[in-house]
Amino acid sequence: MQFSFKKILPHVLVLLGFIIISVAYFSPVLQGKAIFQNDIKQYIGMSKQQKDFKKQTGEETYWTNSAFGGMPTYQLGAKYPHNYIKKLDLALRFLPRPADYLFLYLLSFYVLLLVLKVDFRLAAVGALAFGFSTYLIIILGVGHNSKAHAIAYMPLVLSGIILTFQRKYVLGFLLTTVAMGLEIVSNHFQMTYYLLLLVLVLGVVYFIDAFKKQVLPHYFKSVGILILAVALSIGLNATGFMATQEYVKESTRGKSELTINADGSPKEPTSGLDRDYITQFSYGILETFNLYIPRFMGGGNFEHVGKDSAIYKKFRSEEAPTYWGQQPIVEAPAYVGAVILFLFVLGVFLVKGRLKYWLVGGTVMSLLLSYGKNLGFLTDFFIDYVPLYNKFRAVSSIQVILELCIPVLGIFALVRLLNDFEKKEEKLKALKYATAISGGLAVLFLLIKSQFSFSGVNDGYYIQSYGQDFVDAVKEDRKSMFTADTLRTLVLVLLSAGAIYMFLKGKLKEKWVIVVFGALILFDLVGVDRRYVNNDDFVTAIKVNKPFKANEADKQILTDKSHFRVFDITNEGLQNRTKASYFHNSLNGYNAAELKRYREVFDFYIAKNNLSVLNMLNTKYIIVDGENGAAPLINEEANGNAWFVEKLERLESANDEILALDSLDTKKKAVYTFNKGNGLIFKKTPEASLRTYKIDSLASITLKEVQPNYLKYESDSANDGFAVFSEIYYGNGWKTFVDGEQSSHMRVNYTLRGMEIPKGKHTIEFKFDPDVVKTGSSISLGSSILLVLLVFGGLFFEFKKNKAQGA
Repeated sequence: MQFSFKKILPHVLVLLGFIIISVAYFSPVLQGKAIFQNDIKQYIGMSKQQKDFKKQTGEETYWTNSAFGGMPTYQLGAKYPHNYIKKLDLALRFLPRPADYLFLYLLSFYVLLLVLKVDFRLAAVGALAFGFSTYLIIILGVGHNSKAHAIAYMPLVLSGIILTFQRKYVLGFLLTTVAMGLEIVSNHFQMTYYLLLLVLVLGVVYFIDAFKKQVLPHYFKSVGILILAVALSIGLNATGFMATQEYVKESTRGKSELTINADGSPKEPTSGLDRDYITQFSYGILETFNLYIPRFMGGGNFEHVGKDSAIYKKFRSEEAPTYWGQQPIVEAPAYVGAVILFLFVLGVFLVKGRLKYWLVGGTVMSLLLSYGKNLGFLTDFFIDYVPLYNKFRAVSSIQVILELCIPVLGIFALVRLLNDFEKKEEKLKALKYATAISGGLAVLFLLIKSQFSFSGVNDGYYIQSYGQDFVDAVKEDRKSMFTADTLRTLVLVLLSAGAIYMFLKGKLKEKWVIVVFGALILFDLVGVDRRYVNNDDFVTAIKVNKPFKANEADKQILTDKSHFRVFDITNEGLQNRTKASYFHNSLNGYNAAELKRYREVFDFYIAKNNLSVLNMLNTKYIIVDGENGAAPLINEEANGNAWFVEKLERLESANDEILALDSLDTKKKAVYTFNKGNGLIFKKTPEASLRTYKIDSLASITLKEVQPNYLKYESDSANDGFAVFSEIYYGNGWKTFVDGEQSSHMRVNYTLRGMEIPKGKHTIEFKFDPDVVKTGSSISLGSSILLVLLVFGGLFFEFKKNKAQGA
């Protein structure tokens, strides 16, 4: 037992160190403060209604009316029954946010290097290089928490895969299952998809290696085990996974039925996102060097330039638009680190075998795909032919893969340096090449910096707004940043090379090499990170938890207790798109995957303030900018919660249906198209193309009870009729009941609900009760029980094996 304690003690101390470092970097959390993250601010606005409902009733709602007219909460933090893998995730994220994500970065990468049989000291240094990579810190600053969450578990997934290929089948299976389960819990399928691309690169390299070594049976056995592990991990997350897959088809990620755009131009047919939207954030080829020199292209869109800057001396401003790359918005450079990149180059010369090939392969793949439209032939190939690639935007974010691969190979360069003492000459030769390439590149940039224009894509706007002198001053500051950071990189490379040279010459001991590189990496990365995420980003917790304050318009609207929608077109509403959602049922919202048909109606009509469409969505209040601040305009023409129509017309296509809304009298007529997805209750016959209904003067349909996931109406009519409800149609979960008996409804007016109602008095109920939640929860429970049994079985197997070996 004493031996075991000594063996585990170093790892315990490292983990304690990670906790201290994580909390130290985000030290204001110890004062009860919270980091201000704009994306989380928007998320709080989107999710407030469902959280309030949970607080009031103790129940989870899987539908919210607070944004985009109504949508499922699957992508808004919905909680599912029997999601025990989520409980494990929460246990691992025990630190205050965002220190919890930084700790996960460090822990997960540390495990990966240990699995690769790296000494724990170097593994800790490598974890620091990964965890403090600037992009990984920046996404915490802006609130891309689910992205950070998914990235944090990537190394852990790789650990399980590599263990399996190391013939540790039981442990590899269990770790892959748990790690992949945690990866899916993060609910950022784009990052998980990118991880899959890296795993495919690894798989190809391992296959070639297995073929050469004639161990293909072991390779295919490992692959089979890993497939089973992934299948079980999906089972652990069955509800969220199945609900997302069901929803994505109806979201903006799914295929549109339209062949026209809102401006009338032909729409490029696609089964996913629009090509221009996918490649909007394409990494510039010259921008590559931001990975090595932090402000090679000026850093972020706006940088603090200080009082010694040209812009301050001329315009008394300490901030300037210093970024001069091609992307529309850049919060900060995706800086990997001069020190770790130098070690990566060194590793290319020193490290041999399959490890180097999949790490270099993953790095190159990641970099090339991040170029997007700047390397159009490759990006177009992936969009057109690689499954699911067209479901994701912001192609530059695939650089998370190189941000994982580079530190691994960099640390292995140190591993090779500190071992194989008889290969001193080979190491000196590799050091010479790495220094010449890394340092030489920095020197070259200093020599040719006059060849760069330092002109940004928005400089024309700045000239018109502030004059040529402003842009000239900004260019001068861009050039100064370029020079300062290039010199910084050169010095760090020379210090790194010097430390290695001294070690090879016997003037620096191994432990001091590790200390030196730990210090250099921390100095390098934290120094840049603090430019963009620091204590100034923290505010009192109440400002984070309650980010919006009701203005006079909101207060006035809140006195109206009826059920309606609000459209906020104020400047504040455009900047904070979920402010209205925080207080009301809003047409606005902020989410990467809203319902596709609603978005199309928004682009065609709502964004253009089409009153007829606003009326059918029961938009009772429009918030506008007034002389004394935001003011609510009452829309007296809003159709209400539900109404009977005189005519129901079948149209031939989605194009016809959405175009009909432009002139449709929605109070008297509804339109629909026949297809499988709209829950249609009529047969497609010529006789059914136009139906008419007689409405008596006393006919009524009234909303009596409303919850996010439940609506109750009472109807009274002397004739059979057809009612339109000002609620967003979503066929995968909304169930209809007439007088307690299950009925059916259909999609009308492109995005609303409609149904035939028999004459007389009736109670009509809509309940959001998605079958996918019930089915998925049962699968999750079964998968969790199976995993527990496998864990105990695996532990028993390992115990028996170790006992037999000991005997």
